[in-house]
This record gives sequence, C-alpha cells and structure tokens, in this order.
Amino acid sequence: MSTRIPLHKRLLVRLLITSGLIAVCSVAATAWLAVATTTQALREEQGQALADDMDVLAELSGYAATHPDWSEAARTVKELSARTGRRIALTTSDRRIIADSAPPGTSLPPSAAASVDPLHIDTYSERGAQVPGIDPRAVGPYRLTGAERRKVAALADQRRLCFSQHGVEADLRHTPSGRTVLVDPDSGATPALVPDACADGRLNTPTPTEERATRALRALARNCLVEAGLDAGYTALLSSGPDGVDVRDLMPGKLGDKEARLAQPCLDRARRAQLDPYVAPVAELFLGTGDTPAVLFDMSPANKAKVVGTASLVLAVTVAATALVATRLVRPLRALTAAAQQPPELHVRVPVTTRDETGILAVAFNDLTERRERLEAQRKAMVSDIAHELRSPLTNIRGWLEVTRDGVVDPDPVLLASLHDEALVLQRVIDDLQDLADADAGTLRLHREPVRCDELLQQVAAAHRVAADAARVELRADADGDIWLDADPVRMRQALGNLVSNALRHTPPGGRVTLSARRDGDDIALEVADTGTGIAPGDLAHVFERFWRAEKSRSRRTGGSGLGLPIVRHLVAAHGGTVAARSEPGTGSVFTLRLPGGPGPRSDA
Repeated sequence: MSTRIPLHKRLLVRLLITSGLIAVCSVAATAWLAVATTTQALREEQGQALADDMDVLAELSGYAATHPDWSEAARTVKELSARTGRRIALTTSDRRIIADSAPPGTSLPPSAAASVDPLHIDTYSERGAQVPGIDPRAVGPYRLTGAERRKVAALADQRRLCFSQHGVEADLRHTPSGRTVLVDPDSGATPALVPDACADGRLNTPTPTEERATRALRALARNCLVEAGLDAGYTALLSSGPDGVDVRDLMPGKLGDKEARLAQPCLDRARRAQLDPYVAPVAELFLGTGDTPAVLFDMSPANKAKVVGTASLVLAVTVAATALVATRLVRPLRALTAAAQQPPELHVRVPVTTRDETGILAVAFNDLTERRERLEAQRKAMVSDIAHELRSPLTNIRGWLEVTRDGVVDPDPVLLASLHDEALVLQRVIDDLQDLADADAGTLRLHREPVRCDELLQQVAAAHRVAADAARVELRADADGDIWLDADPVRMRQALGNLVSNALRHTPPGGRVTLSARRDGDDIALEVADTGTGIAPGDLAHVFERFWRAEKSRSRRTGGSGLGLPIVRHLVAAHGGTVAARSEPGTGSVFTLRLPGGPGPRSDA
C-alpha cells in the first residue's frame, strides 16, 4: 500500500529547494562579477567582432568568385556561423533569403552589413584584390585544364631547379587559375633576379586556355575604346591572365591622363563582363548577434580577488546548507542501520518520525520485521505440528510392538492390520511433506499430456468409491466429454483426490459430493462440491495453510494431516492455475480449480 507524502515533505522537493537557493546565490554572484568585469571585455569583443565580420565577408566573396550561383552556399554559411557565433544571412537585393544560419521565419536585422560582389570589392578590406576591385579568386575562363596545370607545374619546377643551380632561392606558388609561379621565399613576390640561363620564357608563355580568354577579353574592350575615341590598339595591352591592368603602368609617359581616364574604365568593364557569367550574383550580407562568443578578458588582481571571495562565500553557503539537510536525512538512516544490526531474534522496530521517503522506508522495515516475526512463529508451529503428526503413528506402532514382544497380545491378523494402518498414516504424512518440499524448491516435475476431463473425474470418483460407500455419502462425477486439459494426469488425480477425501470427511451420512468440469472463457473450471458442515467465514482464509484445522480437537487419524489443501494449491499453481474455496456453514463447501484449457488430443496421423 502506497503512502501519499505531502509535497513540502518530499525528499526530492527539499533537495530541489536547497539546490535552488544555492543556484540563486551562484547566479547573483555571477551577475555581479559580470557587471564588474565586462567593460574591457566588451571593448576587446568589438574589435574581435569586426575582424570576424571581415573574415566572413572575405570567405563569402571567395565563394562567390568560384561559384556561378549561391545554390550550395548554405553549408558555408552555417560553418561560418558556428565558427564565429554570429547569425549570417545572404539575401537578394529584394531581401529574398538565399542562405540563413537562423531558423526559418527569423526576422532579418534592419540593414545589411555589406554587399557580396566579387567583381566590386574594397581593395583595402580584401588583401590581394586586383586593381579594378575584382576578387583575385575570380578567374572564370582563365582556369587552366588539368593537362595545362601539370605542364606549367613541370616547367615551374624546372625553372626553380635552374634558379637553385645558379644560387637563387625560389618557392612555388599556385595561383587561383591553377598556374604555378615562382616567388621569393621572403617577400612572396616575383623574384627580382632571374639568371640568364633560366630566362627561356617557356614558363610565362600563355596556355591555349589563357589565349582564348585573352582574345575574348580584347574583343569586349575594343568596341568600348573605339566609342571613347581611343585607338583600338590599346587592347593589346591586356595581359593573358585574369589580373587587372593599369594602362599608365603599361605605357608610362606615352599615355596622357585624359586618355588613361578614358581607357581604364573600358578595360575594367570588359574584364567584369568576361568574368560575370562565372561568379555568383550580388548578394546582401546580414550579420546578427547569434550565439554570443566567449568573452575573453584579462583578469586583473582586483577581479581575481572578487572571484575568489565570491566563490568562497558560495562554497560556504553550499557546505552549510548541505550539512543541515544531510544531518536531517542521515538521522533516520542511522536508526535503521542500528536496528538492522541487532540480533534477528529481538525483532527490533524503528520509530517513524517523518512522512517523507525515509519515513516510508522505516514503515517498510517495521513491516518486514513483523513478517519475519510471524514467519518465525509459523516455522516453530510447523516444526511442532510435524513432530506431533509423526509422533502419533510412531507411538502406536511402538506400543503394539512392545506388548507383542512381551507376549501380552498375539500377532494376529487384526493387530498386523492395525500396525499397517499406522504405517500408512506415517507414510502419508511423509509423502505430503515431500510434495510440499518439492513445490517450495521448484523441483516439482510435471509430465503434461492431453487429459480428457470426464475420464479424469471418473477415475477420481472410482478411486474413492469404497470410502464414499463406507461413509454412506453419494459420490457423483459430471463432465462434458469435449473438455480437455494439458496437464499431468497423476498430479491432477492427486489434487482432486485430496479435495474429495477432505469433502468425504466433512460430509455427514446421506450427503453428496459432486465432481464437475465446465468451460469458463479460455479456462477450465474443475469443482468439488459437498453438502457437508461447511466452513466458518473467519476460517475460510486459512484453509490452504499448512497444518491448519478448523476443529482443533479433531484427531489426526480422522482429521488428516492438515497438508492436503496446501498440496492442492501448489499442484494447481505448478499447472499455471488457481484454487479458490467458498462455503456457507451448514450448507456445504465448493472448491474450484481454474486451469488453462488444453489443445485437445494429439493425432498420430
């Protein structure tokens, strides 16, 4: 039976309240420290956020420079968001979402942080940008094929070896277009000194891919130059790579400022027009706060002292609260431990002082002690009953043997029959005890087979017909022949036989004992009913206890050993069934065995 514990008395609630108080103290202390120490951290965070924003813009610009659209940008956006702790969103010019690290439906910040356009970037914010503001990673039609890359790489490796043989160190670097070039190890620029033996010009010779792209670029720039009133020959100034061109650098002193101002936009527009199909469309970049990154700040001695002092205070409060709660919790547990360590024969109880989980544990401990005390009393009573059951037949056998030995009586057939009866009584008690011991140990073996109920009842009735006639009691068996059991027939005859024997002992002359079988849903109900004296309501709950008798003064010989009904209960339980009794004093009793139905007879066909 469960005991309802008031909410405020429950151990879990009390621990939660204690933890909540500690958490409040910790949060308050943390908040105070945050207010006192984050000013410098915020300044550092602003600088870090600006650097992160520039990195985000540079990486997205690189994506746009190497992809013709934004179809695969979502992954890059999410990775950048996870790395920086910022919300990152890309939209079209009319604010249609291209990719967003925030959940769908999240509103955008009021204004865009920047525009992502690899063909128009800020030269100062994007290191390595070309002169017209084109991202250096936008190479478009200038990207070399695999064969061209391998050929140029082999030529570059030969030239580096040549440089090395002439005492000039150089490193190899791969440009975005796939071309391999030589650079100075220290500055990263093109080596200023080129040995004459290495200046064969093969490495800088344009590949077929670069020549096709350059011819297309010159065609795009020619019309613009002619419309500006300039010589179309300026297109020859365009290089064979994707890099921008400053015409004043190519023709110093030969091109005036006016001509340069007119020619340069034509060359820049032509280069952008050529690269435009190979880069992603312009997108608006929105940056939100997202998950706040970890604040990094330098702990000053004053801040360290505050942290140590506050942590010490929180620790002291935690220890005090825990000690108080633990003391109240441990006290009843110590009482339980002390009671459990007492000798078992004392059956010590513990006082129940609380209504929480420990109080329920104390009640359960006291219940267990009472059950143990009751079982000990039952064990002693059972030993006494067994001794009495065995003493009576043994005393009779010994007495008759002694008087026969002394010659007082002759060993005639009547005496021998009497001794045989006493031996049978003794054997019956021993067999009953053995059956109960097997049932308790779980070694009661069953040999199941299909059993026809009408035949089973007829066999039991036939076995007790002589006893019924001697007692002048009518014994009848009534069963439908279509009812089958999957059971051990020997054990079932034993169980029903015990019930019939018990019924015959309690039924007066002229009475009736009836065995019947019927279906009850999926189960089979076997009943043994009598018209005997019946059982008092107060005794009905004890009829299946060992050595129990309603009439304490009845002799063991006429009243049985008191083990028959307990054996019936164990045999039925071994078959997966139950046994129940109902009775009215002066009317009779009915014992019902309820067993699972059987599958019917086996076929050998």
